[in-house]
Amino acid sequence: MWVLVAVAVVVVGFALRLNSMLVVTVAGIAAGLIAGLSPVKIVDAFGTGFAGSRSVTVFIFVLPVIGLIERYGLQHRARTLITRLSALTPGRLLAAYLLIRQVTAALGLLAIGGHAQAIRPIVAPMSEAAAERRHGDLSRPARERIRSYAASADNVGAFFGEDIFVAVGSILLITGFVDTTYGLKLDALDVALWAIPTAVCAFVIHGWRMLRLDRRLDELVRS
Repeated sequence: MWVLVAVAVVVVGFALRLNSMLVVTVAGIAAGLIAGLSPVKIVDAFGTGFAGSRSVTVFIFVLPVIGLIERYGLQHRARTLITRLSALTPGRLLAAYLLIRQVTAALGLLAIGGHAQAIRPIVAPMSEAAAERRHGDLSRPARERIRSYAASADNVGAFFGEDIFVAVGSILLITGFVDTTYGLKLDALDVALWAIPTAVCAFVIHGWRMLRLDRRLDELVRS
């Protein structure tokens, strides 16, 4: 159980707002040393983990594409579209995106949304445009609040939605860990089914927070 000290390292490092890569690296080294691994095996574990997660570097190819479509007016077209939907407020738009993100993640379609390909160029500008139609020019705090809520909609939707998909890495990690550590046979489908109530609660709670965004924006504009 002393290996869990690495979790405390992560918590303290993030609380102090240190470099995330440095914090995770130090936590990994600490966990390896506590577990009795040699420096060579620790480096080998880092290499194996990176080689098994090469897909995380796909964003390197995505960013130039996002830059090009933004240069040719994607944000402008998104803002123009939202101005035609008079009944759509920032809170309603983000609640709808939260639902779409969670459902698609539950089906294994994690690449449909995301901060780089959806939030930054489309969802956040549309939310800002909906707020501008209602309140006029927005202050910097109001814009930052809208952007943070847009990012949280993607995070919550993807995090709680993907656990319903039986082939996602987190479920396979849970079943594999329980099997190898405790010798218990845990079916991935059972874990996915038990994730549905949590996902529903997450949508209800965070969706309610999205809808409250409109009231918070009213308070920011009045102040």
